[in-house]
Amino acid sequence: MKLIVGLGNPGIRYDQTKHNVGFRVIDTLQTRLSAGELQRNSICKSLVMQATWHDVAIILAKPMTYMNNSGTAVAALIRQFEIPLSELCVVYDDVHLDLGVLRMRQKGSDGGQKGMKSIIHHLGTTAFPRLRIGIGEPIGDLTDYVLTGFTEDEEIEVTHTIDRAADAIDTFVKGDILTAMNQFNRR
Repeated sequence: MKLIVGLGNPGIRYDQTKHNVGFRVIDTLQTRLSAGELQRNSICKSLVMQATWHDVAIILAKPMTYMNNSGTAVAALIRQFEIPLSELCVVYDDVHLDLGVLRMRQKGSDGGQKGMKSIIHHLGTTAFPRLRIGIGEPIGDLTDYVLTGFTEDEEIEVTHTIDRAADAIDTFVKGDILTAMNQFNRR
């Protein structure tokens, strides 16, 4: 079983912000699977959907804990579904990557991303797959930047990037993170 977690903040206020690209990837995957709405799982503080994809059982999840507390939800999901960390993939925004750039890794630091910092803290390790989505360097205050939407031109690029991120997750689900890294770690 694989667990795909998209990071973001719950609520309409944050829906189309830069910080919610992880949620948008989960929504895209959900649409590709022609599945219904994600259902609230109060035990894991997440909206979750279970499905089978490429003959692999998967769980798509959007933590409802707000970005900075994502670790509580991810750790609960790992325990609830007994997911090996190698089968987890966390999808999130990264201000250190240019808009449109994807980086899939098998492990790594939080890179200053507070949602990842929380996950690493709660899991006690940096050794789990992740897919970083570039949103570009902030102009001005970091918090203000990540909690604003994309410009019209940026939105075109982001929509394309989200589709590519879903393709990268598709490759990960098929069981080959190295192929996903080689194929998608470029613009």
